[in-house]
Amino acid sequence: QVQLVESGGGLVQPGGSLRLSCTASGHTFHSGAWAWFRQTPGKEREFVGGTRSPSNTLITNSVKGRFTISRDIAKNTVYLQMNSLKPEDTAIYYCAVTKRGLILSTQRNPAEYDYWGQGTQVTVSS
Repeated sequence: QVQLVESGGGLVQPGGSLRLSCTASGHTFHSGAWAWFRQTPGKEREFVGGTRSPSNTLITNSVKGRFTISRDIAKNTVYLQMNSLKPEDTAIYYCAVTKRGLILSTQRNPAEYDYWGQGTQVTVSS
């Protein structure tokens, strides 16, 4: 069975940095699309960033310039580098992947993704 395991969350001060990792097992995702979402209590899951190929990435405007998504195909792993963190970035962060890829117009839709990580808590506070 496919499993996505996340790591890298924690408590940081405003302006600090974290790098989240998500590693898949049970399937190879050479043609899959990866994404990071985040969720806070009472709000819907929010798209943060995604990659449809090793050189094709998209970051949502609210974190653009601070967050970067990357992918290591050989390790079946996707990363989210988070710099200049703000209190409003506090959330549970989830990684997700599709088996067969997707198109740009549906990349932000959580329903497009086949597998999800367990979530990792990111808290930004002084």
